[in-house]
Amino acid sequence: MRPSMSLIRSVSRVARRGYSSESVPQRKVAVLGAAGGIGQPLALLMKLNPLVSQLSLYDIAGTPGVAADVSHINTRSEVKGYAGEEQLGEALEGCDVVIIPAGVPRKPGMTRDDLFNINAGIVRSLTAAIAKYCPHAIINMISNPVNSTVPIASEVLKKAGVYDEKKLFGVTTLDVVRAKTFYAGKAGVPIAEVNVPVVGGHAGITILPLFSQATPKANLSDDYIKALTKRTQDGGTEVVEAKAGKGSATLSMAYAGALFADACLKGLNGVPDVVECSYVQSSITELPFFASKVRLGKNGVEEVLDLGPLSDFEKEGLKQLKPELKSSIEKGIKFANQTFLPGPAIKLPAHKRADVAYEEQTELWLASAPLCTSDLVTQE
Repeated sequence: MRPSMSLIRSVSRVARRGYSSESVPQRKVAVLGAAGGIGQPLALLMKLNPLVSQLSLYDIAGTPGVAADVSHINTRSEVKGYAGEEQLGEALEGCDVVIIPAGVPRKPGMTRDDLFNINAGIVRSLTAAIAKYCPHAIINMISNPVNSTVPIASEVLKKAGVYDEKKLFGVTTLDVVRAKTFYAGKAGVPIAEVNVPVVGGHAGITILPLFSQATPKANLSDDYIKALTKRTQDGGTEVVEAKAGKGSATLSMAYAGALFADACLKGLNGVPDVVECSYVQSSITELPFFASKVRLGKNGVEEVLDLGPLSDFEKEGLKQLKPELKSSIEKGIKFANQTFLPGPAIKLPAHKRADVAYEEQTELWLASAPLCTSDLVTQE
């Protein structure tokens, strides 16, 4: 059955509304983990973005099919699929933006530490490859736990001598998307006009929506605000339960990831006053990484904005989230500074481990963990 012309026009209008075409320089974007539950819809949404001229889709398997599928869409970007570690360098070369939704799902008998080690290893390996093949690219980190994977990436880039804190972002946009949606529903205001900053981190109580700063203003009770905050923090669990444990928030995460990537591209292209919330290196609190409003520009982060006035409830939430966020950051940094990943892939004499050169470490990291998999690891 052929879709009606009205439906086609409607989809076209949505695509135009969602993405800016004010500037169209050549921009290459890579999605690492493009064959997965988030990666596939994210690849589709990035294909619809007129700011993308080259779309590079990478995973350990399945990407040629994904690339062939989305390449038939009649939009600007040229699409290429890359599968397997030997093609990762080609996938990354010349990239302006790299989006990372890669990870493995939790399997029976696997502890949370096992899961963290595997996915942290994947992120570390992919970041090492970025440092080698496109060191000046903007990195959009989706892989969970974002509170730890962003610090991991920063340490890897530091070891390579290419770390630029302005170009490393943890994607927390889904928290903002949820806060806007839930607030609009309770406040009875047009959702397209709603803005709600979300600060802190990207897991549980570290997610702190600032409903006191939400616009348009609405006179919501304290109980409503507490309920909205809790629902925003538990949004991933809500989806997992609705899917009866057979999936997580893949579609909404892909949408949020595409929104943030679009904002980064607009910033690179010189569009003024692009402000989004993101988890970045920050000095607005005593923690080294923190999510807040960030002004984006040609160099990535142009300015990390202050938190602004907080309600008493939000001040208490900020106080409570800091210890957990601090622990997650420290866990990521500790992991990144371990020379080797656990497992049988790498076994060197103990006396050699302390003086392995960075290039050799990189090759060892790349050999010790799969570089992507077909599903994102944790609840979004």
